Amino acid sequence: MSVPTGAAAPILCVVGARPNYMKVAPIIRALAAHQPPLRTLLVHTGQHYDPAMKDRLFADLGLPEPDVNLAVGSGSHAVQTAEVMKRFEPIIDEHGARAVLVVGDVNSTLACALVAAKRHVPVVHVESGLRSDDRRMPEEINRVLTDQISDLLYTTERSAHDNLAREGIAAERAVFVGNVMIDSLLASLPKAVPPADLLAGAGLDASRIGGGYGVVTLHRPSNVDHPDTLGPIIDALRHISARLPLVFALHPRTRNNLERFGLLAKLDSSGFLVLPPQGYLEMLGLMSGASMVLTDSGGIQEETTALGVPCVTIRENTERPITVEQGTNTLVGISPQAIIDAADVILAGGGKRGRVPELWDGHTAERIAAHLSAWLETHERAAGA
Repeated sequence: MSVPTGAAAPILCVVGARPNYMKVAPIIRALAAHQPPLRTLLVHTGQHYDPAMKDRLFADLGLPEPDVNLAVGSGSHAVQTAEVMKRFEPIIDEHGARAVLVVGDVNSTLACALVAAKRHVPVVHVESGLRSDDRRMPEEINRVLTDQISDLLYTTERSAHDNLAREGIAAERAVFVGNVMIDSLLASLPKAVPPADLLAGAGLDASRIGGGYGVVTLHRPSNVDHPDTLGPIIDALRHISARLPLVFALHPRTRNNLERFGLLAKLDSSGFLVLPPQGYLEMLGLMSGASMVLTDSGGIQEETTALGVPCVTIRENTERPITVEQGTNTLVGISPQAIIDAADVILAGGGKRGRVPELWDGHTAERIAAHLSAWLETHERAAGA
């Protein structure tokens, strides 16, 4: 069987980790709904792979089952990136590729972009130009390198274009389309699980959040891999939990480290309601009803801004500055006192409500589909495809 080329070949849409699902789901729907429809092939690299969580997320988001699962599993950054590259290249040989569409900043994003670029397949990067300016973050390396080799760069905020220009990327390669994660959020909000139902289902006393509550997520290695950092952060959260119950969706990495450092008992207090990692609709319900969210997640900074919920980001920097400048996000670093002070401000006055940034309107995927269709036709005519 011959491998399809040009317009007959599929756009390979890559997901590798949980945040990618929320970005790719609306894009696949929009590409299918475009006239004429754009053919896609969904490739799951298996970079983060929990079968139960994957099935739940795909169902929650209305994503079809992946056409291909590379099943690379975990490993060091080098091993994981190399393994994705080795397993992804034969997919292009077998199915062809009109373009390779990657999202975000995980290892799979860079790995698949590298393979495509070296095979002279157009690379489309959704969520381009975000920068923390902290090269110690593996994600920052992935962002910078993926943008350099991408043919088409879709951005979530206008400041991203300044970052790309500084790095020598031609302005015509970058297109401001808005935030595709907000497409998923707005589409899913009516289906969000009520927090009281979630807690009751987990065997916890839902009446404890009747007077308000906060939500906590922590997973970044820089925050959770060292007892001298993690311990004081937990102490700050304990202080806050004496005034506001905190629902803590505990990441496996964080739980393991709390156990390893002898800190897990610090969560055995009336102020904490500890849950295992939650599905998308469960987290959406928790966040939308919260008085505040305390997190080190990038995506949650955006989701809380869209929801109008004050967010305290426990990091020294953010690649999503618009959530601080226009949204509900306050960047506090890892100082326990700064975390407590930010929470106190929210408890005293309700915190930042901000505004929803430009083009975070639920229609980003439609803009991507329309632009990408026209761009591919022009690109293929120029290439004589």
